[in-house]
Amino acid sequence: MMEKKKIIFIINPISGVGKQRLVETAIDKTLDKSIFDYDISYSNAPKHATELSKDAVDKNYDIVVAVGGDGSINEVAKGIIGSNCILGIIPVGSGNGLARHFNLPFDISQAIEVINQCNTIKIDTATINDQLFLSIAGVGFDALVANKFAKGKRRGFWSYFKITVREYPKYKPKKYSLTIDGKKMNRRALLVSFANSNQFGYNTSIAPMAIINDGFLDVCILRKVPIVKAPFIAHLLFSKRIDKTPYMEIIKAKEVKVIRKKNSKIHIDGDSLKLNKELNIKINPLSIKVIVP
Repeated sequence: MMEKKKIIFIINPISGVGKQRLVETAIDKTLDKSIFDYDISYSNAPKHATELSKDAVDKNYDIVVAVGGDGSINEVAKGIIGSNCILGIIPVGSGNGLARHFNLPFDISQAIEVINQCNTIKIDTATINDQLFLSIAGVGFDALVANKFAKGKRRGFWSYFKITVREYPKYKPKKYSLTIDGKKMNRRALLVSFANSNQFGYNTSIAPMAIINDGFLDVCILRKVPIVKAPFIAHLLFSKRIDKTPYMEIIKAKEVKVIRKKNSKIHIDGDSLKLNKELNIKINPLSIKVIVP
């Protein structure tokens, strides 16, 4: 008889818009008990999910499942990277960029069925000043929006949309000194994103050609678009064609250094964070194993 795999679900109880209440029932009903022995834990504060996932590694769990959005997945991944633990994902967050990149189902029971199949791939991760990210990190306008969103009380797409529409007209592009794989350049940009996956979330694609296991980041440098053209650029983001506009420059890279005028907010997998003026970003090829459809 085959030994059962040990699996733990780490649930962010404030992620998304309340779906997590259904998760325990769905796990009990749908998870294949002939394959798995399971446990459930709830994170109760920032960084707690990382502590829980580190503890899972110490207790020899085979699979750690992040139940939440991109920020929750990031926290869980921090705890298991460098171990033999496999990352599972049940997307119940807001943007769910990484889940969309993998075409994971948003129905909880269907996401658990994917875990039952336990089909895995190794993917790249990346760091920005030693802070891990799996999907996308960035500076500029998107970081401002992420910060405003984090401070707001409402979740969901329309909150992001309203903040973007309100802030865009008054946002002034910033100067960035970039060194991309040793090549120096200066750019004035609306935003600079470092994309491991192709998804911001909400089906907006900042890096349509990004491949999550190719050993490269897609460095996306977007100049500010005149307000009359902004709806067209938004359309390109949603239709995965933002790379077709002359306002966008995309460069594949393994290491990037960014020098900014001052310390300001960045975003890492959708979460807002303040870092130094100098940012060092690098890819870590094939550094974590993930369950995918």
